[in-house]
Order: sequence, then structure tokens, then C-alpha cells
Amino acid sequence: MSSTEVYLGLGSNLGDRRGNINHAIDLLSTLSPNIRVAPIYETEPAGFTMQPTFMNSACGLWSTLDPFQLLERIYRIQAYVGTPHTFTNGPRTIDIDILLYGRLVIDTPLLTIPHPRMHEREFVLRPLSSLIPSYKHPRIKSTIAELLTQLR
Repeated sequence: MSSTEVYLGLGSNLGDRRGNINHAIDLLSTLSPNIRVAPIYETEPAGFTMQPTFMNSACGLWSTLDPFQLLERIYRIQAYVGTPHTFTNGPRTIDIDILLYGRLVIDTPLLTIPHPRMHEREFVLRPLSSLIPSYKHPRIKSTIAELLTQLR
């Protein structure tokens, strides 16, 4: 069974934010023994701004799961670590997004890869750039570092 390099975004703004991210990373490491983790950054909320600040990070791992199986595992980890989000861009104990799955491009009602708004969000690009600055976005064709620079 072949493995695919996958990058995930993680965020938390309820409870022990750093602890929630670290707990999720511990659980994600059961899927892949060689997980790489970006630094954790404190960021302002996007969208709905009347909520606590976030802690955000990213991680890279190798997965034998297909994207939909991985999404199902992520849903289970989110449920285990904390409460589900109540509304889009609302507060959450943990949020894990599939940002990149190899060079795959998927556009379904359930899952879009690359993440559809990752190129617009510093809280995604900043930690991701510490892991893969020269990786070219499969749709936009700019590197993660270039996308981050364009936001500043």
C-alpha cells in the first residue's frame, strides 16, 4: 500500500488551546510514525471575530488512507479532543483541516483539496511555510512562501 504526503492545519480557541493542538497531534501520530509539526502561533479569529484568539499550527505526515478515509479519522479525532463547532468560523476546541494531499485536486461537496481558502489565510500559510515553503500550490502554482508574502 503506497503512502501519500499530507499536510493538515490545526486550530483551537477554547480551553487549553496549545494542549488541544498537542493532543490532536498525538492522536494524528497514530496514523503516521513520522509526523512533522510546525510551531504554534497565536492568531486573531477570521470570519466571526467576536471570539477568543486562536492557536494555529500545521503538520505533515505520510498516510496510506485515501482522502475520505483520512477525513473520517480526522472527524473522530476532533470529536475525541473536543466539542464540535457550532457554526462556520465559530469557536472550537480543535479544528483539523486537510490542506494538501500530495498533488491531488479534489472538489466534492464533502471535501475540497487543496483547502479552498488556505491561500487567503495567514494562520494557515504561516505554520505551513515553516514545513514546506517551496511547495507549489496545485491550483494556484505559487509556493507557500510566495502566497504568505502576498498576504503581508
